Amino acid sequence: MSDCPRELPANGTLDPRDVVPALGFSRTRRYGQSRSRQTLQERKMESPHEHQQNLLLSRIITNVEKLNEAIMLLNKSLQEINIQNMNVELVAQMFKNYQSNVLFHLEATDSLKDPS
Repeated sequence: MSDCPRELPANGTLDPRDVVPALGFSRTRRYGQSRSRQTLQERKMESPHEHQQNLLLSRIITNVEKLNEAIMLLNKSLQEINIQNMNVELVAQMFKNYQSNVLFHLEATDSLKDPS
């Protein structure tokens, strides 16, 4: 490790460019380009499936948004159906109570006859 500086420079800090080569690491990435100078196109070349994955993710996101909208419409429709069914439920409960009252009255007056 003779490349590593043994004393701090006058300003009191080490320059990472001096330390990294001393540790055996290269300052450049593949193809001899530094990381900061690497263009977006070259980064995509390193990950050939990234574009395809991004397209798939965007399709998934779009489909989930559409599914969310469909579920919201379904919930709204179900709420409307439940509100409309409340009237039917009320009439059914009224008929049940009426039937119970008629049965009670017929038993109380001994007018209940067996069906024939």
